[in-house]
Amino acid sequence: MLKTHITGNFKAVDQTNLQSAFATLQDALSRQVIGQPHFVEQLLIALLADGHLLVEGAPGLAKTRALKSLASFISADAQRIQFTPDLLPSDIIGTEIYRPEDSSFEFQPGPVFHQLVIADEINRAPAKVQSALLEAMAERQVSIGNRTLPLPELFMVMATQNPIEQEGTYPLPEAQLDRFLMQVLVDYPDANSENAILELARREVIDALKKPVTVEVQPLVSAAQILQARADVMNLHMSATVQEYLVQLVLATRNAQRYSETLNGVIEFGASPRATIALDRCSRARAWLQGRDFVTPEDVQDMAKNCLRHRLILSMTAEAKGIHCDQVIDTLLDLVPAA
Repeated sequence: MLKTHITGNFKAVDQTNLQSAFATLQDALSRQVIGQPHFVEQLLIALLADGHLLVEGAPGLAKTRALKSLASFISADAQRIQFTPDLLPSDIIGTEIYRPEDSSFEFQPGPVFHQLVIADEINRAPAKVQSALLEAMAERQVSIGNRTLPLPELFMVMATQNPIEQEGTYPLPEAQLDRFLMQVLVDYPDANSENAILELARREVIDALKKPVTVEVQPLVSAAQILQARADVMNLHMSATVQEYLVQLVLATRNAQRYSETLNGVIEFGASPRATIALDRCSRARAWLQGRDFVTPEDVQDMAKNCLRHRLILSMTAEAKGIHCDQVIDTLLDLVPAA
């Protein structure tokens, strides 16, 4: 599938109705991905902010289910790629197929040419395979030989990592990590959610055994509405004070000792300007998703960890002391003044 052009009048639906439609979408996703409200919210924020998501959590926490459910609710085509050590770059972006009948080559698009791509256990493949996603994620295009092929206008990659098993895995290059809008950590559900998951699983098995007539599901949010919502998010009001706070928070990762001597030598490399852009977009998307038309410092603070944790490189001293990125970010949130 090559690039899909979506056109239409972006003023057809007012902001209130559009926010209501996304609230319905969020509620529907929460009924499919039980016990993970934060993950569901971050997934929709990534969709609104037009970015890619890196999700880290143990197996069986509905990471793949979440994106597949989202695809069904917005009528998008989703494709899952299981990353393994023997995967090749051509398995992701596609390859040229020889046609002996006319001695020509025809390009066979790979799974990256879908609107929603699930890169499952991305750290199980070597760097050359991981890097095959770099151009697609950054430029929304794929280069094959002397040709450049565009990807769908609505395009998002959600990559997953298993934090439990480290044997046979390859750390993602920093350049690729920086191209993920956010890194979201997914934890186990509580007891009530676990019971609800059991009930949902039983119902799904019973429904499948009944073999009902397949009914086409109407999308809760259309592709045109998503693009309109993205425009609304970017036009959301952010005061000069909040913007300055956001910028100073990112700058603090590059000069942390300015705020506390205990942070001296902890951060080897701070966040790049891409982090500033990501934090801006995600803060706006969070505010919009909550039904507001302005951004608050709380929006910035809430999104800081997900936007920054994968972009900070801590020193060997910090790692030896067992200091984690989230601890550093918490300290900076306490020290950088919000006004």
